Amino acid sequence: MNATPAVEVRDLRKNYGALEAVRGVSFSIPERTIFGLLGPNGAGKTSIIEMIEGLRAPDGGQIRVMGLDPVRDAIRVKQLIGAQLQTTSLQDKIRVEEVLDLFGTFYAHPMPLNSLLDLVGLVAKRSVYFQYLSGGEKQRVALALALVGNPKVLFLDEPTTGLDAQIRRELHQLILRIRQQGTTILLSTHYIEEAERLCDLVGILSQGTLHAISPPKELIRNLGEGDRLEVTLKQPIPLQTLTALPGVTEATQSDGRPEYILRGPSAGKMLAALAVHADRAGNELLEAHVAQATLEDVYLRMTGRRIEHA
Repeated sequence: MNATPAVEVRDLRKNYGALEAVRGVSFSIPERTIFGLLGPNGAGKTSIIEMIEGLRAPDGGQIRVMGLDPVRDAIRVKQLIGAQLQTTSLQDKIRVEEVLDLFGTFYAHPMPLNSLLDLVGLVAKRSVYFQYLSGGEKQRVALALALVGNPKVLFLDEPTTGLDAQIRRELHQLILRIRQQGTTILLSTHYIEEAERLCDLVGILSQGTLHAISPPKELIRNLGEGDRLEVTLKQPIPLQTLTALPGVTEATQSDGRPEYILRGPSAGKMLAALAVHADRAGNELLEAHVAQATLEDVYLRMTGRRIEHA
């Protein structure tokens, strides 16, 4: 990790009236890293990003972007960053190359137009009016606008919300390509699989509080402990009975149905114990599935809630 991170946040706070939207958040983003803020809508992701960008004043804490204060050094910081917001509105009758040329004039060292169009995959659409682009192509234009100034740090706020799975995968490849070219990326998302696939580091955010910062695989290894066994029984069984079985350290039930998730060091040992118990009790094990721990398991374990997708 670099001695001076691309982005550094210390004890960041933001209130909206009586609502504490951001509660003492701290993190650092090394250069050439994709850092993901993972959390549901309303967790405080957009507020944090807008404060780092200098668009919203914090109520407390310290922010540095490439060593600069985004409020005090606003002009210099804006030359170093690019941002793709949740929504981008442009005139219908403006061509792709026209809007990129226009936005390029806002920066001292803009990316050459042809290089930018090639990077975001819009060479064939350079002369097309914005209104005739597909949803995925419009997102590529929004990303191109964020990249036109050759930013050192790129902010992506829910960049794939509302897009179908195929377009989302294509944008994932593009985001990885941008990182490979040396750009630091701060990505906010409520898509678990997006954070797990793209991010070098993930911060889990809930109700304005940052719960953990680590690489996704490390979070899963350290906090998604043990095997997970998903089972369906013919008849319900008390959770305390399940947790008393050999090898079971935790048991949860799905909405009152005889469907359970068991956790423990060995899925095989749990399955054998459950099968023996069910047979002796005149119950029946209808289905069993061993699942690998995921980032969503970590999120649920740390916050006590699942992410609700928009």
